[in-house]
Amino acid sequence: MSSLRNAISRRAHKERAQPESRKKFGLLEKHKDYVERAKAYHKKEETLRRLKEKAAFRNPDEFYFKMIKTRTVDGVHKLESQANKYTPEELLLMKTQDIGYILQKVQSEKKKIEKLTATLHSLDNRPSSRHVYFAEDREEAKEIHSRSKSGTMPASEDIPDHIKRYKQSFQC
Repeated sequence: MSSLRNAISRRAHKERAQPESRKKFGLLEKHKDYVERAKAYHKKEETLRRLKEKAAFRNPDEFYFKMIKTRTVDGVHKLESQANKYTPEELLLMKTQDIGYILQKVQSEKKKIEKLTATLHSLDNRPSSRHVYFAEDREEAKEIHSRSKSGTMPASEDIPDHIKRYKQSFQC
C-alpha cells in the first residue's frame, strides 16, 4: 500500500520567511544556506588537516632550489623578480631566433603541401597498360620499339637473358 501513499500529492515543505520584527538582524539563514556554509567549512578544515599532516611528515633534510630564491617580507613569501633576467640585446636575439624558427616551419609545411599536391595530380592519371622493355644499347631499343609498333612483340626467346632475370627478380 506504500505505492498508493506515494501516488497522493502532498504539499511541499516551505521554510518560513524572515519575520518583520527580525529584519534588522539581517538575512535569515535557510537550511540550504547552512548546508552550503557547512560544506565550505569542512572543506577548509580538511585542507588544513592535510597541510598539518604534510608538515609533520616533512623530511628536515629536504632541499629545493626555491628555498634559496624566495624571501619573506612581513611573513609573506616573495619570489625574486625575474623580469630583468635578460638584457635587451639577448631579448632581441631570442625574438629573431623565434621568428627564424617560425619561418623555417612555414617553409617545411609549404614543401609538404607541394609534395601532396604533386601526388594528387598523379592519382588522376591512370598507369599505362603497356609493358616496359629494357635494352642494353640504342640498337636493341630501336628494334624493340619497331616491333612494338608493328604489333609483333618479341617472343620470350628473343628477349635477352639479363632482361629475363630482371623481370624474374620482381615476380613474387
